[in-house]
Amino acid sequence: MIVNISEAKTHLSRLIDRVYHGEKIVIAKNNLPIADLVPHKPEGKRKLGLLIGKLDVPDDIMAEDEDINEMFYGKDS
Repeated sequence: MIVNISEAKTHLSRLIDRVYHGEKIVIAKNNLPIADLVPHKPEGKRKLGLLIGKLDVPDDIMAEDEDINEMFYGKDS
């Protein structure tokens, strides 16, 4: 089913009910399809720790770099 934006605004509750019951709704602007109204599919859970063992963090990661400090704060007098 193709529905123009103005009609979709007016009948959003009805369209969502139709989608809930398995129908696919195409929202169009000037009869040009723009978006699909489909049921939400939850994504899987995120996996934590994907980079364990693949990334080396240097011991001095929090050390300041004098060149960068000079760019931000200028040269000390």
